Amino acid sequence: MTATADTAVHPGVDAVCLGESMVTFLPSRPGRLADVPSFDRTIGGAESNVACALAGAGHRVRWVSRVGADGFGDHLTEAIAAYGVDTSGVRRDPDRPTGIYFRTATDRATDAHEVAYYRAGSAASAMAPGNPPRDDLWAGRVLHLSGITAALSDGCLALMRELTARAPGRPPVSFDVNHRPGLWRRPSDAHVLLELARGADLVLVGEDEAAEAWDLHGADAIRAALPEPETVVVKRGAAGATLYTRTPDAAGTPGDTVISVPAPRVDVVAPVGAGDAFAAGFLSATLRGLPAAARLRHGHLMAAAALTVPGDLGAPPSRDHADRLAALDETAWGTLRLGPGWTTAGATEKEVRTP
Repeated sequence: MTATADTAVHPGVDAVCLGESMVTFLPSRPGRLADVPSFDRTIGGAESNVACALAGAGHRVRWVSRVGADGFGDHLTEAIAAYGVDTSGVRRDPDRPTGIYFRTATDRATDAHEVAYYRAGSAASAMAPGNPPRDDLWAGRVLHLSGITAALSDGCLALMRELTARAPGRPPVSFDVNHRPGLWRRPSDAHVLLELARGADLVLVGEDEAAEAWDLHGADAIRAALPEPETVVVKRGAAGATLYTRTPDAAGTPGDTVISVPAPRVDVVAPVGAGDAFAAGFLSATLRGLPAAARLRHGHLMAAAALTVPGDLGAPPSRDHADRLAALDETAWGTLRLGPGWTTAGATEKEVRTP
């Protein structure tokens, strides 16, 4: 995706992020939900996570959603606004509650991980075409969506189909697949995510989720199934990420430029939030017009900021700090290791350790 929308048309907003955010309850210790005695309250939601991380990286960001006219809705909007995100596009619903969820401290990929959602009938699930207004959604240089929204209700799915339909004046659409099997009534329903992804300009998808949702194996197979988007990023976990960018040759024949960048080693504190953070880092670098390899490196760095803190949101490194690390030569990048506290000022000694 090339974020080249006319800034005279969109003078105030770099990115608009649409999606449900929920009040999240994090366990005070590892173990089954049945055994955890207490929880700490925070916020969670793929699209609002991206909005907060982008704002922390210095971008002008608007989060658009619906929350209940309740205390949890107050907490969400105030907490997200505190990151510097514009929440003027958030509507309050007097009849439906704000969603909440509880999760265990373990990795989502393990059998021990548990999530208890209380979001059925939530305020955000009432989103539908025309609600939120198109003016709110088309107000930025890029519109960021995720597949989670499509699973919330029939109205949300209709809205996502509308927003991923190519139309004159539509801003570039970034779509993070974010396959959540527990949100779909039937496993086969997740194939709608492929339909939505094909309407986007930039698609971010994990190699593992593409295998689970679409039975596609390997980055090349994923790109072959997504020929329409200008840009496809296949995330491969600790192995790194592969970027496909449509680049016509001298004769005008469409083709791809393909580049892979390994992830730095990270001393993981909590294996959550990395996908949203990667999306924010990649989008930030894209909005800044940085080269392809730097976009992937910024994605990896933002993911590392999330992985080295207990919650979903980690304080991003300063722009100068991230740019310096993204500019390392191949050898230095290959020996980079990031641990807790690496994003803070003066963290050079902590962040770089050779094996």
